[in-house]
Amino acid sequence: MRYLLAGASLRGMVDVATTLVDEKAEILLFDTESYVSPPEAGSVTLLPKEWSAEFLAGVDRVVTSPWFSDTRPPLSDAIDAGIPVITEAGFGLQRLSIPYVAVTGTNGKTTVTEVTTAMLRASGIDALAGGNIGTPVSGLRNADAAMLVLELSSYQLRFIDQLEPLAAALLNIAPDHLDWHGTFARYRDAKTRLFASMGPSDILVYNVDDPVVVDAVRSARCHLVPCSGTHLPSGGNGVDGTEIVVDGTRFATGTSDNTMLFDLVVAATLALAAGAEQEAVANTISAFTPGAHRRQHIGVVDGVAWVNDSKATNPHATLAAVGAFESVILLAGGRNKDVDLSPIAELTSVCRIVAFGESGDEIARLAKGVIPVAPTLGAAVAIAREIAVKGDTVLLSPGCASFDEFSSYAERGEAFTSLVCSFDEVGV
Repeated sequence: MRYLLAGASLRGMVDVATTLVDEKAEILLFDTESYVSPPEAGSVTLLPKEWSAEFLAGVDRVVTSPWFSDTRPPLSDAIDAGIPVITEAGFGLQRLSIPYVAVTGTNGKTTVTEVTTAMLRASGIDALAGGNIGTPVSGLRNADAAMLVLELSSYQLRFIDQLEPLAAALLNIAPDHLDWHGTFARYRDAKTRLFASMGPSDILVYNVDDPVVVDAVRSARCHLVPCSGTHLPSGGNGVDGTEIVVDGTRFATGTSDNTMLFDLVVAATLALAAGAEQEAVANTISAFTPGAHRRQHIGVVDGVAWVNDSKATNPHATLAAVGAFESVILLAGGRNKDVDLSPIAELTSVCRIVAFGESGDEIARLAKGVIPVAPTLGAAVAIAREIAVKGDTVLLSPGCASFDEFSSYAERGEAFTSLVCSFDEVGV
């Protein structure tokens, strides 16, 4: 078999190459960047960085990293030539013997993956999180674990052939990464590959409050478990008063944030389906705190709260974050991923907005009313500090990618945190 690896130096692809060397396959490595430690073997060929469709001659299969979209070469050329394409995650799943649960959605994937893993580990199950976080799927085939919890992105799902988890969760579907997928319909279709191979005995947890998800799962052939962070749906799991209810068991929680409640409901549903103990689930729920850059309370300055939600890189996440606070000054902007930013701009009816970065002018143009625009995050923070009054929450929830000014949402969140911590009299 001859394989072409596209994005050969990127996350997980070195593991793919190493596996194929062990399998005595012929390997062509293509990357537009520098190669990182490719396997040393006579069957490995490093291709030039300038793509040519001639590289596909004699290729039986293409394995791709998330770097390349199927709308552009090399993948578009492979598809036109009728050559099967699979993602790194799909390649890894084909060789995985460890049982796993899978999580996808536009927002909340990482939180649900981490909390599910914590619940399983607290139950004495040697669980490991991987996929879009932690170790790539292709690096997990020899993992020392009894159970895997895999976060899967739309990029990873796009070319997956077979996905057979013990249980899976579809959290939400809202416009995101349209610069990669091209259209929302293609993005939605990538997400639905999560359950395309699941059968009647498999469990699919889904968001009953998301109309796009509800419509998508109509085609599912598996056992559906509706979940909610606002109520207890019939035949499913959710919230009743101040308690989470999962499979008829009630769990106390210390949060009133509907988004966080939903994530906890889903995590508990997945963990119990995978063998977690109720006491471990209860303890994990009671100890839960949001991860870094997820509605992270930094401090209070002159009666104004400052919150870092830099991980909100699409409008869907920003809208949910704004709804969790009162009297919000929203810092929104960055690099648009070809999505409609009008839902953010229209938030002027419920909060004040300071737009910043590459998309700042676009948000201001869409806004109902005049809003300030800053060229950088630092300038936006300065404006927010000037206009904020006691009782306000200044919320960094950009709704856009960070790549205009920062290398990642984490770097953006850390910069915001540093700016706030440089204020005088920061309380917690």
